Amino acid sequence: RVDRRQRQMCIRDSTRAPRRMPVLSQALTPLLDRLIYWRERHISERYFILILSLLIGVTMALVAGFLKFIIHHIESFILQHIEDHSYLYLIFPAVGILLSLLFVRYIVRDDISHGVTKVLSAISQRKSRIKPHNTWSSILASAITIGFGGSVGAESPIVLTGAAVGSNFGRLFRLEQRNLMLLIGCGVAGAIGGVFKAPISGLVFVIEVLLLDLTMASVLPLLVSSVSAASVAYIISGKEILFQFIQTDPYHIERIPLMILLGVVCGLMSLYFSKTMFRFEGELRRIANYRVRYLISAVILSLLIFLFPPLYGEGYDAVNILLDGQYTQLLEGSIFEPFSSSYWVVFAFFLLTVLFKVFASVSTNSGGGCGGLFAPTLFMGGLTGFIFSYLVNYFSSLNVFISPKNYILLGMAGLMAGVMHAPLTGVFLIAELSGGYNLFLPLMLVSLTSFATIRIFMPHSIYSLRLAEQGKLLTHQKDTAVLTLMNLESVLERDFEVVRPEMSLGEMVGVISVSHRNSFPVVDDRGMLVGIVELDNVRNIMFRPELYDRYKVRKIMVTPEVKISASMPMTEVMRLFDETKAWKMPVVDDEGRYLGFISKSAIFNSYREVLNGTFIGD
Repeated sequence: RVDRRQRQMCIRDSTRAPRRMPVLSQALTPLLDRLIYWRERHISERYFILILSLLIGVTMALVAGFLKFIIHHIESFILQHIEDHSYLYLIFPAVGILLSLLFVRYIVRDDISHGVTKVLSAISQRKSRIKPHNTWSSILASAITIGFGGSVGAESPIVLTGAAVGSNFGRLFRLEQRNLMLLIGCGVAGAIGGVFKAPISGLVFVIEVLLLDLTMASVLPLLVSSVSAASVAYIISGKEILFQFIQTDPYHIERIPLMILLGVVCGLMSLYFSKTMFRFEGELRRIANYRVRYLISAVILSLLIFLFPPLYGEGYDAVNILLDGQYTQLLEGSIFEPFSSSYWVVFAFFLLTVLFKVFASVSTNSGGGCGGLFAPTLFMGGLTGFIFSYLVNYFSSLNVFISPKNYILLGMAGLMAGVMHAPLTGVFLIAELSGGYNLFLPLMLVSLTSFATIRIFMPHSIYSLRLAEQGKLLTHQKDTAVLTLMNLESVLERDFEVVRPEMSLGEMVGVISVSHRNSFPVVDDRGMLVGIVELDNVRNIMFRPELYDRYKVRKIMVTPEVKISASMPMTEVMRLFDETKAWKMPVVDDEGRYLGFISKSAIFNSYREVLNGTFIGD
């Protein structure tokens, strides 16, 4: 009866009509096919990439404007309702991360945190494919989180959005993988250019942070995307820049030692920020119950905002207040306000604010919110520069006054360079955000010193550290980058004849007669690799029939010198090849079951294909 029922179900399934595509997809597919065919005949690939980069740049400017519009209106709505109820400042950030948590968990149903890390992962391991929902999900989640006062920034989510837009534009027109990588870069450059109105920063960020190996031919699409995004952003929102800065105090050459010292301080602060973030985030992630994790994160965030009000929101308003010289305004509403006339109370307030910013940001994201580290980095950098100038002016025995405004900008560049391991991005971003182009030399000094300082302790940035630990990070070193992009599964050879330990020599000779390989993996009943028989090991006895029943495979097999794990990165595989001088090695899964062999010849062939077909502009 059971067999008859199963046969009936199979017949029913085989005769069932295939699931139809949506009507809209059925209608658009032929049109898209004709468009792609027409493009291939009339527009070269080079010019088509430029057209797509322009479209991506314009799209990202509109997306950035839309995100700012949503955040601004949510903030305005909230501020109108809490003017007379300041305790609501403690409640609304928790409400925001709860709404974002519910949105991501029950609507998106995917992890959308760590936007830049996801982009790096897509480039390194997922063939530059980013899910379509990332074109909108990060925007909505971050708007809710930041609009309600979450202590994070909107830049990393919009970077992920830009990368998703570029990737899906390329997939729509069925471009190959190397062009998908370039379009992802265009999306990221357009995102930075659009949200910050900083076209040069968009280009430099792609080179420094995404670690793409670019040529002159591929730089042009990135420039088109970032410049078009910044231009449209200026058209939409006017000429206003993020940080209102007018240089009134020029820098002096004799203060270069102070700038280098500030760079060291920024490097150490970047190290504190990165290490603390990873450790605290790890502790929160160990809480398996997301409800408990949310409650703990919400309590931490609300408590920190109660003690240090500048931690509310992105923090850009606080930086502008510092640039305006009204730093005592930031103490208003805190328990430190009655003592704002005390020098050391002010110093302690700002120092603690800087130190606790990382906890507020991690609590926002780990509790369920969505946001990036651009804004926390700039906020901490601005306060670090202010504290540095505050101390120098207090202890100066030469009555030499240094401008806090200048050092606030220098601190932001230093933290950006240290946290992201991107000194050029720090220089150009702060110059473009503030109009402080006259500070290029000090910005470079502080950024390079900060970068050099943190490199002593951390070889990778806050974005790439996770991938680097897994051996999945694409780098500017072509050899390492090609190996990272290679897949062990694609070079795995499975056409080896398997033998059993209890087989006789005669049976072994029969297997040798039908095989075109010289190696024979010995596998037990559980599929575990227990040894290898090499043809050279049996060549002197395989033509002696009187020994066929006397010898067993178990007696003539040898233990492999090295076993390659299927989860091992290709960089580690090549290191083992170099150390052992072997030509081929067996591959097993994590439990030791035999999968196949990997040889240098297969790796070299795949290496050449990846080298010729993957890198942008090659």
